Amino acid sequence: MLHSASSGSFLISPNVGLMVWTLILFVLSMVLLWRLAFPRISEALERRQRAIEDSIEAAERTRREADELLDEYRQRLAESRKQAEEIVQRARNAAEVHERDATEEAKARREQLMEQTRREIETETRRAIDEIRREVADLTVMATEKVTRKVLDEEDQRRLVEEALSELDFSTLSASEE
Repeated sequence: MLHSASSGSFLISPNVGLMVWTLILFVLSMVLLWRLAFPRISEALERRQRAIEDSIEAAERTRREADELLDEYRQRLAESRKQAEEIVQRARNAAEVHERDATEEAKARREQLMEQTRREIETETRRAIDEIRREVADLTVMATEKVTRKVLDEEDQRRLVEEALSELDFSTLSASEE
């Protein structure tokens, strides 16, 4: 029984020889790993770290450039809006000037037409008054000739016409022309 117990428990019981070989193999494995594997692993980790840092720097640089582009876009947009407002204001001012000029021109034209119409009315009124005076003078001469049954000489005609005209009131006709 002792034999079966000793054969099954050699892994459990401490054996100095086994421990020494285990320790030698462990140290040898560590040296091999330290010399061969750890530098490559460390190099791979450093490359990975540099790649991540480069990606972070590129992302920051891209973000800064995007912010600069956004600021530039906003400035251009503000300038465009300002220019558009200036154009609209200039158009409004031009429209106001044009409207004012058109109104003044129409007003001047209307005044000119009214003045021309007044002159025409005044001319027509004078012509009508002169025609009425001639008619009155002719009627007066004819009536006088019929009443007196004689032909008047030029001086008598002029005196009778002036008397007849002085009795007529032409002031109402002249007042209507103004």
